[in-house]
Amino acid sequence: MLKLAIVVNEPPPYRIPVFNLIARHPEISLQVIFCCRREPNRLWDLPPITFDHVFLRERIRTVRGRYIHNNPDVLLALSRFKPDVVLGNGFNPTHLYAFAWTRLMRRAYIAMTDGTLKSEKSLGTLHVRLRRYVYKRAEAFIAASQGGLALYRSYNVPAARCFRSCLAVDNARFYPHELGAEKPWDFIFTGRLEAGKQPEFAMDVALQSARRLGRRLTLLYVGSGGEEAALRKRAKTLEHQLLVHFHGFATQSELPELYRAAKIFLFPTQADVWGVVANEACAAGLPVIVSPHAGVADELVVDGQNGYVRPLDVQAWTDCALGLLKNADQLRVMGERSLLLVKPYCFESAAKGIIDAAGAAREVLSDYASVSRPV
Repeated sequence: MLKLAIVVNEPPPYRIPVFNLIARHPEISLQVIFCCRREPNRLWDLPPITFDHVFLRERIRTVRGRYIHNNPDVLLALSRFKPDVVLGNGFNPTHLYAFAWTRLMRRAYIAMTDGTLKSEKSLGTLHVRLRRYVYKRAEAFIAASQGGLALYRSYNVPAARCFRSCLAVDNARFYPHELGAEKPWDFIFTGRLEAGKQPEFAMDVALQSARRLGRRLTLLYVGSGGEEAALRKRAKTLEHQLLVHFHGFATQSELPELYRAAKIFLFPTQADVWGVVANEACAAGLPVIVSPHAGVADELVVDGQNGYVRPLDVQAWTDCALGLLKNADQLRVMGERSLLLVKPYCFESAAKGIIDAAGAAREVLSDYASVSRPV
């Protein structure tokens, strides 16, 4: 029986089903150690947790908009559970304590990241040195994307010790009732209404599409945030050209029907290491127009197949949107392609990546221990 501890910041809804699957594996004893119950900016409603888990005493500090977890009691939690393998999904002090514990106790460590070579290109010297130190000593590595695997290659991590655990949603819950059905919303934007997510850009694209088509179009916002008041004010001035509805925060149970009610998903983010909202849109059979700043670009969303990858240029996005709105067959074909491309991004595949990495990490550590030393 392999004892696996996973140290993560908080319970994320897209990882809980993966951990539930791992916990049911007959040869793994799992414990997940959470730094906190919920980070302050999260409004997630969570699926049932059926795996063994521990919540550490919350110690969160905010640095330039990021939450930094510093939980020394992770050392006590690990000492109680006594895992063979520890997985850490970051470089918060809590994860570094967990890494140090594995070196002291001679246990295997897995480094896991949702980041990519692109998302980490501007890291400071200290952050790069920390990664080099940990990556040189970790027994296995897990990335959520091809971009994450490229990140590991940039640190000269051996490919044989790298594994993939994709980010996924419950695809079956989002599956469309009927492809080609009439839909009330031409566009949908899902996510936090904050500047970095570019919700106003989505309105610009919808507005330009309406003007060029010469008819009123519709846009649905799902989410909330600091930009909402300004967006609402602007939307009122555009009512004769664009009907905009603000749904607000949506629970996981509400999301499938919201996606199914729209034709095109707009994802104009300025920075997303992946973008699980694109999984949701693809699982609902929507074409996606995405910026190159999202990890899903050219992986889950393939330009010209199930959507378009375009720089944040309103006219370029409008051209793509109009090509879909004017051609019902193209809209349907790209929606069907989304359903096919999202299939491999499932909880079972994500769980397998972690399970395989844990087994490999233990083997690597065993190989180290079995190396004979000269007398």
